[in-house]
Amino acid sequence: MPLGQDPVISREATIIVDAELRGQDAVAQLVRYDIPAPTESTLRDPDCYQINMCLTPRPLNARACYHEHWGPHRFERLGDIFMIPPGEALHIKGDSGRQASLLCFLDRAAVNAVIGYDLTWNDQKLVATADLTSARVRALLFRLTQEVRHPGFAADRMLEFLTGELAIELARFCLEVDERPATGGLAGWRLRLIDERLADNPVAPALGELAELCNISVRQLTRGFKVSRGCSIGDYIESRRMEGAKRLLVAGENVKTIAFTMGFSSPSSFTFAFRRAVGISPSQFRQRQTRGIRTA
Repeated sequence: MPLGQDPVISREATIIVDAELRGQDAVAQLVRYDIPAPTESTLRDPDCYQINMCLTPRPLNARACYHEHWGPHRFERLGDIFMIPPGEALHIKGDSGRQASLLCFLDRAAVNAVIGYDLTWNDQKLVATADLTSARVRALLFRLTQEVRHPGFAADRMLEFLTGELAIELARFCLEVDERPATGGLAGWRLRLIDERLADNPVAPALGELAELCNISVRQLTRGFKVSRGCSIGDYIESRRMEGAKRLLVAGENVKTIAFTMGFSSPSSFTFAFRRAVGISPSQFRQRQTRGIRTA
């Protein structure tokens, strides 16, 4: 696939590129999808890293599988940020709906030149990049989103600088994954129980509640979760919490109702947490979904 070409989701899906920045070795796009029916697709690019950050809620049951590495029935949760390495085929399935994302395509040779070597991919790294939890990567993608939405002076140079830094942070993330202990993580059924609890109840659970659910101590929970997911369980809970807030905002709930539904002490504390996590206020987020990315 040529650098920056839109991936095909399905024949029925409508894909609109609202804004784009294009450089010699990178392309960043703001894209809207309208997917009228449950769909499956396979994305692969031999020459580019593909990074997708969902700007709207990603469907709860969005799952992905690297069929060339995993069994046909193994599907991992797709996070609000995921990355597909060059040459790897990621099979994605999910529900219908509307979605907006930042897509970033980084040329493989350019990334290699920045970090000094070619990244290799094992099972652990493929799982980690299907739900990419690096706060530093997230911050860079937010900056890219703003630059694509409102290009400033020397926007092409800014794209070059930001994607160069992004390549370094991706390499650091992969090194961190390689350095995780081979054992000591939580069993898959425990991780699923945690995800189910977070999906069923928007109020953030206490660590003691999750530890009891998994039948382990709080210390085992926090250590094992860090090994399994590469981030603290507190950061993960907050990320999932904000995904739930996005869904409620898109559904039309007011900020006050969402704040108390999710267990915040006040609308202002919810607004502060949402702005810190998403980069904009809840009201701005809702406006961008109703007006479309181009007019935001």
